[in-house]
Amino acid sequence: MSASITKDQVIAALSTVLDPDLKRDLVTLNMIQNVEVLDNNAVRFTIVLTTPACPLKNKIKADAHQAVSTIPNIGEIEIEMSAKVRSDGVSREIKLPIRNVVAVASGKGGVGKSTVSANLAVALAQSGAKVGLMDADIYGPNIPTMMHVDEPPRSEGERIIPPESFGVKIISIGFFVQPDQPLIWRGPMLHNAIRQFVADVEWGTLDYLIVDLPPGTGDIQLSLTQTLPLSGGIIVTLPQKVSLEDALRGLKMFNKLNVPILGVVENMSYLEMPDGTRMDVFGNGGGKTLALETGSPFLGEIPMDPQVRVGGDIGQPIVVSDPEKPAARALRSIAENLAQQLSIQAAANAEVITEG
Repeated sequence: MSASITKDQVIAALSTVLDPDLKRDLVTLNMIQNVEVLDNNAVRFTIVLTTPACPLKNKIKADAHQAVSTIPNIGEIEIEMSAKVRSDGVSREIKLPIRNVVAVASGKGGVGKSTVSANLAVALAQSGAKVGLMDADIYGPNIPTMMHVDEPPRSEGERIIPPESFGVKIISIGFFVQPDQPLIWRGPMLHNAIRQFVADVEWGTLDYLIVDLPPGTGDIQLSLTQTLPLSGGIIVTLPQKVSLEDALRGLKMFNKLNVPILGVVENMSYLEMPDGTRMDVFGNGGGKTLALETGSPFLGEIPMDPQVRVGGDIGQPIVVSDPEKPAARALRSIAENLAQQLSIQAAANAEVITEG
């Protein structure tokens, strides 16, 4: 009869498995839970990832399985995958159960920033995360259209209950103005609106709050960082030189506001032709160059596809309407890379707090 293995043996084996991003073992990171040794030396345990959108979840699972399989006399190995998103550790005056706040910005309009914001929010929600989307773009509050939200928020006492679409809670300046009316607000009004979106909306517990900023650098950006300090910011750009120059201004704005840069996204990177060749409509490689020159992560590039525009017009983000399209796959990959960057940053912040 073979010798029985122990829980300690399983934990010891798993302590040799490193998280590829955090460079520490799964046991030390408290990512291993519910270890059980069953009949016939079968084992069962749970790996708790730092985000359900982890791009390396399959590798982590495979590495854990391989490590445990080296235990002599091991039986069947059952691994359950779970996730708990970590808080960014940022101190905020307004206390909310929101673990990460990410602003999506661009130096200029017309680069697809709102489209990226909507699809990233939906992709994160599809992974199993709890997500909110704040449309703070006063010049073009298009998120209600892009997310197919016809009903405005409702009120319960002094609280604003945001509508939900595709698993994402949504608030937008567009809910509070007539569609054909320009929004002409001075700084104090903008600040009050942003503060109300933060403090008075019943967001509930969120893993990620994605904030769609207006293009450029101005009062909204300043008000947001004063009211709700950010986990970090994303810069959306096109490959062309003019767009990159403006994107650099947006990136430097985040630097001046002490907002970490989570990465650069290049939109409309290329157009795939019927014969399989690619046409670089707006140039090539500019987003990667911007990321490299500024020491920022490059989160990914999104190819041009008419369905992206169609999805925005009819309120069906492409990650929902046509999830196997190259553009949809690129957006899901960018969402995973964003979640990855946030997990790395949260772990680093936790270490600083512990050491302090």
